[in-house]
Amino acid sequence: MPGEPAAATLSDSEYHARSDAVLAAVEATVDRLLQDDVIDIDAQRTGGLLELRFPDRSAIVLNTQPPLHELWMAARSGGYHYRFDGTRWVDREGREFFEALSACASEQAGTALRFDPVAQA
Repeated sequence: MPGEPAAATLSDSEYHARSDAVLAAVEATVDRLLQDDVIDIDAQRTGGLLELRFPDRSAIVLNTQPPLHELWMAARSGGYHYRFDGTRWVDREGREFFEALSACASEQAGTALRFDPVAQA
């Protein structure tokens, strides 16, 4: 599609390694937020699906889409699809995954939350 960021060509194993690293980074951030007593977010992971449940009972669902080599995020504000562009995960408008997750999580939590990208080798 015109205006859509170019996706990097990943092998299936590269995709799995990178997408698993993203979900692990999100889980690590949730653990830190809980440990620092910032907010009580319940994180449940089953394979390539990670559900973040907030105190108001809203949720953000992150899941891998191996056939498409995408990460998907479903939040109160909508659904988003991300592809790896060679350096970061971006949606069709070029918005970076962790930036978008931070904004959605902050909105749903009612307090500023920051999720940081994992270093990509």
